[in-house]
Amino acid sequence: MQSVTDWKKCPSPTLPEYAFIGRSNVGKSSLINMLVRNNKLAKTSSKPGKTQTINHFLINKNWFLVDLPGYGYASISKTMREKWSKMIRDYVLFRENLQVVFVLVDSRLEPQKIDLDFINGLGEDGVPFAVIFTKTDKLSANKVQGNVQRFRNKLSETWEEMPPMLTSSAETGKGREEILQFIEEINQQYHSSHKNQNNEI
Repeated sequence: MQSVTDWKKCPSPTLPEYAFIGRSNVGKSSLINMLVRNNKLAKTSSKPGKTQTINHFLINKNWFLVDLPGYGYASISKTMREKWSKMIRDYVLFRENLQVVFVLVDSRLEPQKIDLDFINGLGEDGVPFAVIFTKTDKLSANKVQGNVQRFRNKLSETWEEMPPMLTSSAETGKGREEILQFIEEINQQYHSSHKNQNNEI
């Protein structure tokens, strides 16, 4: 694991990487731990703001999972919030091997302005992303579907094409295979295109 506060100090950009981010207490650390089946990888906390750096975890020597600080903290100072915001923005804009930003959204809630604003910001900057709805075990399948549809409807007000959307539960492991499959398909494209580039040099 490597933790930095400046994207320029991230590991050498030779492998594809996938960043995970969401509003405070969306269940990001629990989801990361469920994906890699290691309860101690990302620090979970009921107190928002546990993640304060850009954290890289090397997975199977093949790709990086990146745990980013969340957004929307009420309990930190404006200066700190601006500092985190700049750190995250610089990372997602300039990190050349970043393949996808996974934006985590709490499936129990109505569409939140803060999530929509963050997603629209990624869209304006041309950053590839996918949405993962968390905590689906806390609701019935119908309610989850209804909330996902509401989110789609809200996004369709500003988006012509919907981003990929996945549902998950850190408690039950739901979504694990789909998320890892999504990553694996992009990894294959990444490694094959880089192999071709190396052959051409």
